[in-house]
Amino acid sequence: MDTAHLENGLRAAGLRVTSGRLAVLGALAERPHTDAETVFRAVLAELPGTSIQSVHNVLGDLATAGLVRRIEPAGSPALYERRIGDNHHHVVCTSCGAVADVDCVVGHTPCLTPSDASGFAVSTAEVTFWGLCPSCQQRAAEVSPHAE
Repeated sequence: MDTAHLENGLRAAGLRVTSGRLAVLGALAERPHTDAETVFRAVLAELPGTSIQSVHNVLGDLATAGLVRRIEPAGSPALYERRIGDNHHHVVCTSCGAVADVDCVVGHTPCLTPSDASGFAVSTAEVTFWGLCPSCQQRAAEVSPHAE
């Protein structure tokens, strides 16, 4: 983890550099598409005494500052990732909840243009694809090998 780069990013976003913010950013670098509870457990190992509320506050501050992205797949807690600024999308497994990135389907922002934006100037499109991940596909095939 390039701490100087993270510190500069925090300062550029108008945030103070704190050990909690650095720890949360580090946890997200290693665990994309992670919920706050998982980030909390990772940060707790590095900063004993950290509270779940503190992690929620840091995640909120980082998301508001545009340093992390918050995604909310239906039926899932909010997930956080450090991949920002490229208007990518996500694919979510309907069985296990695994999440993966999907690059922009057209290649420019926004990827999709609504037929009627009601006067809004659209800057991004958020798309979630749903299906079975490779592991769940394999498990399903093993359970019913003759299903087509």
